[in-house]
Amino acid sequence: MEIISHPWFQRLRHIRQLGMADVVYPGAVHTRFQHALGAYHLMGEAVQTLRSKGIAISEEESEAVCIAILLHDIGHGPLSHALEETLLPGIKHESLTYRFLLSLNATFGGKLSLALQMFRDGYRRRFFHQLISGQIDIDRLDYLERDSFYTGVREGITGVERIIAMLNVVKDKLVVEEKAIYSLENFVTARRLMYWQVYLHKTAVGAERMLVNIMKRAQALAKGGHVPPCSPALACFLENDIKLEDFESNTRGINYLEQYSKLDDHDIWYALKQWTRSQDKVLSKLSTMLLERKIFAVMMSNKTLRKEDIRKAQDWARDHYGITFKEAAYMIHHGTVSNEAYVRGEKRINILLKNGKVADLAGVSDLPQIRAMSKVVKKNFICFPRPD
Repeated sequence: MEIISHPWFQRLRHIRQLGMADVVYPGAVHTRFQHALGAYHLMGEAVQTLRSKGIAISEEESEAVCIAILLHDIGHGPLSHALEETLLPGIKHESLTYRFLLSLNATFGGKLSLALQMFRDGYRRRFFHQLISGQIDIDRLDYLERDSFYTGVREGITGVERIIAMLNVVKDKLVVEEKAIYSLENFVTARRLMYWQVYLHKTAVGAERMLVNIMKRAQALAKGGHVPPCSPALACFLENDIKLEDFESNTRGINYLEQYSKLDDHDIWYALKQWTRSQDKVLSKLSTMLLERKIFAVMMSNKTLRKEDIRKAQDWARDHYGITFKEAAYMIHHGTVSNEAYVRGEKRINILLKNGKVADLAGVSDLPQIRAMSKVVKKNFICFPRPD
């Protein structure tokens, strides 16, 4: 309760789990706070299951792994993944979570030390880390079911209770007993479908790319000496080029971890409302479009995007909005999205067969699509404004 009551954890109440997905699914307004509590509950169930099967887990280990999963998302920024690449390019939210854990550990007199070890996979009993981060971890077991419920996309439903009931440990590796293989097949299939139908839905991608472009434009203005009106915390990340090591020291006299802890979705929405009145034509137009749900159109293809198609879209935006060619770059966006339903390798899903042997899920499943889903599917996209 001391951790849950901490302002840094309470901040998760104000960060949506699915970022901009509510532009497609109006019910998708659940938060990282709800997900963290749900994952904490499921971790307790998993620990109880393993103990019932004779796996020795001390009270200290139980508390540590539950704390680790409770705090696993504390480093997320506003609107989930959408702003990582602009506000903090090259810095993953897991790295910031680790910095938060270090600071909280100092606050609580070293009581989070074991949770830190488990989070970083530095504890000798490595199955604890697999419960926190892996392809059948507690994080995924919670968010797939939760996201399915709040979006109404029924394909995301998985047999969470069955999978947790079939967890076991063999030679310090987390395994799932063969009796749950059909639930696991459903889990992998659900993950693949949820990616295409929710996480990578074209309209949600278009909205996120608009937000990314808005932030890039705001950053360009801020670094040029014209900080657009926003909260002090957001201004801090618009004005400065910040590296991960800056979070470890008060670079420029700024405590970046503290500033980051003050950022949530409300900062972004407040800024967008202010920026609709901006003197800058690009920032004003994009902010207004996003608030009025005039989302970028998105075209996805398995083929590589041609430079002339990107240039053509940029030329259209320049002429249509009466802006420069350089400014028109903010009115389009192109890139790649990928769907990694199941990746074979070190973090594979291990199946405990009835003969006592351990095998990879993709090798024992009788569904050919499970093996097919172990291949990463990538699609190229370009998004641009719809004609007025």
